Amino acid sequence: QVQLVESGGGLVQAGGSLRLSCAASGRTFSSYTMGWFRQAPGKEREFVAAISWNGGITDFAFADSVKGRFTISRDNAKNTLYLQMNSLKPEDTAVYYCASRRGGISRFHLHYDYWGQGTQVIVSS
Repeated sequence: QVQLVESGGGLVQAGGSLRLSCAASGRTFSSYTMGWFRQAPGKEREFVAAISWNGGITDFAFADSVKGRFTISRDNAKNTLYLQMNSLKPEDTAVYYCASRRGGISRFHLHYDYWGQGTQVIVSS
C-alpha cells in the first residue's frame, strides 16, 4: 500500500511559478513510476508528467501542453516527488494529483494504482 499526499498548490498570476510536492509512504518509493495528472472542472483527468527510476537511470515524459515549462523530479531518499511549474497559464488551472504505479511510464491514468487527494492550482489572468 502506498499513500500519497500532495502539497504546494495555490493561487498564482499568469507567468508565475509554483512547485508541487507529493510525499509518499512506504520503503519502496524508488521502485515506483510516479506521475502527475490534472483535472479541470468539467474535463477528464489528463496526463501532465511522469518519472521513473530504475537502477540509477531516470526516464521522463511530459504532456505537450507543459513541455518546456514544467519539470518533474524525485528525491528517493525523501520519498518525495516534485513538479516545478513555470510560466503558468490560466489553462493550467486544475486540481493536480500525483499517482504511482509499478512498471514503466504510462500516460494513461487508469494504469496508476495509487493516488493522492489532489491539490488545487489556480492561475489568474
